[in-house]
Amino acid sequence: MYTISNRLKIASFILMAVGALGMAIGFIGAPSTEAEALEMVASHDDGHGEGHGAAADHAGATDHGAVGHGEEHAGGGHQMSHGEHVLHQLQNRPWAALYVAAFFFFMIALGVLAFYAIQRAAQAGWSPLLFRVMEGITSYLVPGGIIMFVILVMSVLHWNHLFVWMDPEVVEHDALIQGKSGYLNGWFFLLRAAIFLGGWIVYREYSRKLSLRQDEASDNANFKLNFRISAAFLVFYLISESMMSWDWIMSVDPHWFSTLFGWYIFASMFVSGITVIAMVTIYLKSKGHLEHVNDSHIHDLAKFMFGISIFWTYLWFSQFMLIWYSNIPEEVTYYVTRIADYKLPFFGMIAMNFLFPILLLMNSDYKRINWFVIMAGIVILAGHYLDIFNAIMPATVGDQWFIGIPEIGGILFFAGLFIFWIFRALATQPLEPKRNPFIEESKHFHY
Repeated sequence: MYTISNRLKIASFILMAVGALGMAIGFIGAPSTEAEALEMVASHDDGHGEGHGAAADHAGATDHGAVGHGEEHAGGGHQMSHGEHVLHQLQNRPWAALYVAAFFFFMIALGVLAFYAIQRAAQAGWSPLLFRVMEGITSYLVPGGIIMFVILVMSVLHWNHLFVWMDPEVVEHDALIQGKSGYLNGWFFLLRAAIFLGGWIVYREYSRKLSLRQDEASDNANFKLNFRISAAFLVFYLISESMMSWDWIMSVDPHWFSTLFGWYIFASMFVSGITVIAMVTIYLKSKGHLEHVNDSHIHDLAKFMFGISIFWTYLWFSQFMLIWYSNIPEEVTYYVTRIADYKLPFFGMIAMNFLFPILLLMNSDYKRINWFVIMAGIVILAGHYLDIFNAIMPATVGDQWFIGIPEIGGILFFAGLFIFWIFRALATQPLEPKRNPFIEESKHFHY
């Protein structure tokens, strides 16, 4: 039986405390007037030369509807001054940093839930020893989902300006957003979010209950029921995850859309979730637990890390290549903005999510070396944080970005909460299932 150590508890609480302080500094330090905003930009430019902050000079000329809250909306009639534009960007920054970090850790748990349901529905023989690890990680769906929903409610109530289509003044002068108002409206947006979160959490809780019941049962009825609900859940998951990616990420930039976006976000959360399964498993083994988990299990997880990284790259390139080649203004601006103002995170993300997994995990032998898998996992997770950063920041803060105290604070806070929550959940039940029909096959998994 695993017991969360005091050292791990203290470390997670310290991360949460330091992270909360960093986020608070971000909110307190946000400007309240146009003069303060322009002064902050000027001081940043003085200290860092041209940098990406200098791109503010062309902010008034950028027009793709949602960048930095949009300064000239389709249909004309509302022209935002340069100072007001910069003020909105800088005020958005702590909210965007909070949102990116909250979503990133939530999507890890959601990716693990998909992997868990797939293993259940496929009746995989190699993975039952890892089910308790997956169930521990997916326990974060409850606090993570609540936090995400609260942020979305705050957006609908105009506590922040993450979603430009929620601003009535913007909608009034934007014919394109008006045409989408049947779908993009606050209360329908929250209703969809509640349905998504409710479905994911209900499946997780019920599947976990059946998994624990199976340990004490005299037959396989609970296992078979878990198989059926997992197969049905995957249909709901694929639909709800795609719609969630449209709602929570793509709609921050409502003038742009991609039919691949749901799959693209799925690949990102799937590989991130599998990576965390591998890292948590290796940690537990280092503490003397999961004694029947062997190098072949780690090798399989590392193969998934490698394979889904290639899948993510395929989707990223398919989306980018078609949009870039067609050069349709309302589509290609999405990438023009990121290449112009986000060179380091944009190209760094591609290197970390494609080149590094190729170099680190191509060799089959390396997939069995625990510290090597951990190193590759850290790179992959950092790369997919940048993936979400690149998706959210250009539409919310424009060119006034940098990874500073608010961003680091958000990462630390949610990392601390994530670590504490999942390891506390892992400590509530034995880490090895007892009566799963495939448990012996999993124990003797070698190739």
